[in-house]
Amino acid sequence: MADGAGAPDVRTVRDELEIRGLLARIARLADMGDLDAYAEQFTEDAVWEMPGVPVRRGRAEIRAAGAARRAEGATGPGSRTRHVVGTVTVEVEGASAVAESYWQFYADTGTAPRLHAMGHYRDTFRREPAGWRLARRRITPG
Repeated sequence: MADGAGAPDVRTVRDELEIRGLLARIARLADMGDLDAYAEQFTEDAVWEMPGVPVRRGRAEIRAAGAARRAEGATGPGSRTRHVVGTVTVEVEGASAVAESYWQFYADTGTAPRLHAMGHYRDTFRREPAGWRLARRRITPG
């Protein structure tokens, strides 16, 4: 929505800021946060897609995949890895929104940080009673 001068209305700006905060929170929780808090950022029926990895459906599967990555030492506390999300665009349409962003995944952050992987997120969000949640993440490496 826009006002008569073409500027976005206050609610749209607030929604975009909340979604940008959610993107940052998901990255931070993946790196060093509680897995239950991480899973809560997704809708109950969320879908997480990445080539070469089984599609995860629902909070429970997304949380379990996060736990498996942590058990392998690939991510999470002590792994010395970090997700960086940038070049974000957000389009809000009522109770749904789409964000496009680039991501970088760094390894060895405690000694000699190196870019391990990078790519593109296409995220679909849904406004729920508790706030915005991620409903679908499509990850494209490269």
